Amino acid sequence: MDNTTSYSKIIAGTMTWGSWGKDLSQKDLIALIGHCLNAGISTFDHADIYGGYTNEAVFGKAFAQSGIPRSDVQLITKCGIQLDTEVRKNKVVHYNYSKDYIIWSAEESLKNLRTDYLDLFLLHRPSPLMHPGEIAEAIAQLQKEGKIKAFGVSNFTPSQIEMLETAVPVSGNQVEFSLTADGAMYDGTLDDMIANDRMAMAWSPLGSYFREKDKKTKRIKKVLKRLRKKYNVNASQLLLAWILRHPAKVYPVVGTATPQRLTDAINATKIDLELEDWFLLLAASQGHRVP
Repeated sequence: MDNTTSYSKIIAGTMTWGSWGKDLSQKDLIALIGHCLNAGISTFDHADIYGGYTNEAVFGKAFAQSGIPRSDVQLITKCGIQLDTEVRKNKVVHYNYSKDYIIWSAEESLKNLRTDYLDLFLLHRPSPLMHPGEIAEAIAQLQKEGKIKAFGVSNFTPSQIEMLETAVPVSGNQVEFSLTADGAMYDGTLDDMIANDRMAMAWSPLGSYFREKDKKTKRIKKVLKRLRKKYNVNASQLLLAWILRHPAKVYPVVGTATPQRLTDAINATKIDLELEDWFLLLAASQGHRVP
């Protein structure tokens, strides 16, 4: 893990801030960035593809106008996914991890975000055609030039990271992890992050709880009803507290553009979820007690 950078315990995911979601105005973006900082959220998660390759530039313009010092925030972004959009007329969605493309993509993100460096630069998804040597050359050049502080991945398996680390150190991995999608606890993903001191980030940290009504979410709702009263917090805060209890020291990437929900998220870090309550929620999600 990059121990020279202090990331906020809750990371603001910006995917829905632009045209893929709320499509916030410059004024509202500036206000939301300021709200995050006032609440204690200083880390912002991006990807080049968000908003069809438009989000970074919109955020960058708002951040430049905000007057907030660059040293007060940490910027994470991702590269590699090639969409078929108006901006890029690809024949098929694919991944590109050639040396030249990785460097070009990082430099595009720097330009769009209006910054001289990225705190953490991630490969967005693993490609069957990626080669650790070529990736390492790109990352080494970007780090030597001071354009990225740390390098990581997103949605990679432990074996894929092990392959990369034959040529380049991997500081972190951003994966799907929540009470309703807990596979990362059992397939070695979180074990790898603990064992190798990688930064563990969780996208979609609330899982399917608010999106789906099925047997699983009904069971969870029943337990949450009791625990909400016990801890005097809301359901989303308890779902985050469940993630935060894991020894991998997971950083939830909270993808909301609603100020109050961001405040609620940072307050979830103060919840001291008791051990048996953690297992009550696990049992509710899985539909059975642990063996």
